[in-house]
Amino acid sequence: MNLAAAGAASPVADAWECAAAAAERAGVEIVETADVPGRAAFDDVSALLQRVWRAEHRAEIAAPGLLRTYAHSGNYVAGAYRGGRLTGAAVGFFGRDERGTPHLHSFVAGVEPGGLGAGVGFALKQHQRAWTLARDVPEVRWTYDPLVLRNASFNLRKLGGHAVRYLPEFYGAMADGINSGDLSDRLLLVWRLAAPEAVAAAHGTPAGVDVAGTAKLLDRAGDGTPLRLPAVPAPGVLVAVPPDVEGLRASDPAGAAAWRLAVRDVMAARLAAGWRIAGFSRDGYYLLTKEG
Repeated sequence: MNLAAAGAASPVADAWECAAAAAERAGVEIVETADVPGRAAFDDVSALLQRVWRAEHRAEIAAPGLLRTYAHSGNYVAGAYRGGRLTGAAVGFFGRDERGTPHLHSFVAGVEPGGLGAGVGFALKQHQRAWTLARDVPEVRWTYDPLVLRNASFNLRKLGGHAVRYLPEFYGAMADGINSGDLSDRLLLVWRLAAPEAVAAAHGTPAGVDVAGTAKLLDRAGDGTPLRLPAVPAPGVLVAVPPDVEGLRASDPAGAAAWRLAVRDVMAARLAAGWRIAGFSRDGYYLLTKEG
C-alpha cells in the first residue's frame, strides 16, 4: 500500500479509486439502483435481501417501495452486478448522533447466498465509503451481531471500523430465518471513513491488534461451550465468540443462547466500567482495553 500516494490525492478521489479497484477484483460493477433502467431493480434488491435473510416476506427486510423511497430522497441504495445479474446490495439512510454529527446509517447489506468470500461485500462497502465521503459525511454506522465471527472480523479488521456500544435486545424479537429464536443483541459499529485505519484497510491492510500481555476473560472450552475465566490484572482482556453461531443456533439453540448471555455479561460489564473494544484478533477474540 502506498499511503504517501493516497495522502497526495484528495480523500474522496482516493476512496473512489479504492472502490473501483475492489469492484474490479471482485468482478462486479456497483451502481446506485436508481440509475438502473426500469423499476425492477428495486424488486431485485428486495428479493436478494429476502433470500440472504431467509425471510418469508420481502417487507420483513426491505420492501421495494421502501427502497425506492430511500433512493428518491437521496439515500444510499446500490447493487453489485456481475454479468448483468445482481449479486449483492447495500442500503443506508442519513442520520445524526446525539451530538449532531451526521452519518450514513447502513441499514442492511447482503451478498447472494454462496457468494461470500468473493470480495463482493468489501467492494460494496468501499463504494458506500466513497459515496458517503463525496457528500461530506464523515461516518457510516451500523449494528451487527457480536457473536458472528466473520462479521466481527470483516467490520473491525477488514474495514477498520470501531465497535463502540453494546445494545442488548436492540431489535426485539426477530422472525427472519437467520435470527429467529435468538436474542437480538447488537454492537454499534462506527466507521470513521477518513481515519488512518479505514484508509489503510481500503488499500488492503487490515487493522491489527496487539494481544501481548492480555488475559483471556471468556474462552472456548474443549466442548465448544463458553468458558469464563477469573479476571486478572492486565492492560487488555480477550473475549471469545463461537466459530459458527449461525450453525450452532440450528444444531444447539441452548448452546447458542449460552454464548449470547456469556458475551453479553462479560462485554457489557466491561464497557460500562470504562473499557473499550480495541479490535478483533485473527483467531476470533475481541480485545478490550481500559480507556484513559
